[in-house]
Amino acid sequence: MQQTRLLPLIIATALFMENTDSTVIATSLPMIATDLGADPIALKLALTSYLVSLAIFIPISGWMADRFGARTIFRASLAVFMAGSLACAAAQSLEGFVIARFIQGMGGAMMVPVGRLVLLRSVPRNEVVQALATLTIPALVGPIVGPLLGGFITTNWNWRWIFFINIPIGILGMVLSSIYIPNVKEEDMPPLDVAGFLLSGIGLALTMLGFATGGRHMIPIEVSVALTVIGAICLLLYVRHAKRTPYPVLQLNLLKIPTFRVSVVGGSLFRIGIGAIPFLLPLMLQIGFGLSAMASGSLTFVAAVGALFMKTMAKRILEHTGFRMLLTINAIVGAAFIAINGFFTPDTSHWLMMAFLLAGGCFRSLQFTSLNAIGYAEISNRDMSYATSLSAVAQQLALSMGVAFGAFALETAAEWRGGTTIIAADFGPAFWAVAVVSALSAFIFWRLAPTAGAEMSGHRAAKRHVPSTGMGDGMEG
Repeated sequence: MQQTRLLPLIIATALFMENTDSTVIATSLPMIATDLGADPIALKLALTSYLVSLAIFIPISGWMADRFGARTIFRASLAVFMAGSLACAAAQSLEGFVIARFIQGMGGAMMVPVGRLVLLRSVPRNEVVQALATLTIPALVGPIVGPLLGGFITTNWNWRWIFFINIPIGILGMVLSSIYIPNVKEEDMPPLDVAGFLLSGIGLALTMLGFATGGRHMIPIEVSVALTVIGAICLLLYVRHAKRTPYPVLQLNLLKIPTFRVSVVGGSLFRIGIGAIPFLLPLMLQIGFGLSAMASGSLTFVAAVGALFMKTMAKRILEHTGFRMLLTINAIVGAAFIAINGFFTPDTSHWLMMAFLLAGGCFRSLQFTSLNAIGYAEISNRDMSYATSLSAVAQQLALSMGVAFGAFALETAAEWRGGTTIIAADFGPAFWAVAVVSALSAFIFWRLAPTAGAEMSGHRAAKRHVPSTGMGDGMEG
């Protein structure tokens, strides 16, 4: 029992390290761009390369854990992530920094999904929501201290030092996982779907690289289009391959399960808007408003404070609302708070900004906790590793698309204005564009059945409800 209670905290070291790293980098992007002699918008490649690496290697994370043992893979992934961090600190060019971030993504692709898989297999279903919330509470400390720490280090020393933060955290995670995480394996493992892994990996990598390199003439537009088209073809070939393979690396047939399908499709739309925030917000505050990295981090960290606060209340709120009502309404509210960022100006009170960022963090946290729970409401233990892999790939792909779409919207706003450089006024249309995409997810969430996930949420009204046929049964599409 004690070991089960400790698991969320141990696994949280991986989330803490990953979330601290991402928020520290987001705060330091303008300074990194200056030091490497790159356009700040070109640094979107550093964000998307990490997310693309996650999307490529996450599909085999579940198979690796089942084949070689969860503890073995979890420890190895921490080591790879730390190696990538050291490579980031040593980078001397944009290309080198992007490659180092890709290496970090290889470690992140294994450590977080494998950790979540261990947790989902170790706790009863009626405790999943609380366990996931407990898992992310320590991890949310990372986004709280990350912007402050990143801003302080970047302003007073050198941005390269921010990557050394990961080393002691990773070592602690390796020691604790060696002691407490069981090295669980699956018997009679099917062979790895190598062809599927190559098709999905190449397809995802080329598609997102094509999106990320568009605009600003980073490479010829013809090359970007060609990368996107070839990547899309590979993904279509993977869909065909998956239908003919007994054990595909990504089990697309899991999308036939209503709750899982809604979680993946609706969650992806919502995350596109969220994925743009770590890219757009620090750029707006530092390049658009002229704030220092320290001042920027001192504003943005409050969103994580709001997220941390909401984690303690998610279970009780779900008991009253159920998944369908909460996800639908909260998608619109969360998108509204993304749009509000676009109304900030250099003259806006910092206290007012912090109030809106704090509230936005609360609603986004509630949405993510609910999405992570409802996605596994009808997944069997045998399919859990496939479900975590497919869900994680969709999440990272959506976040990567958010960065690319946010950068595209920002560049488009500048070109529409007739300018050659980014100014504060260009960020409003960019935030509003990504907010619209997030709001569209509400239409997907409304398709859930009123009783969906009642066992997890504890929503008594939903349990007593007899679902009618029609839009609420979650079976269309």
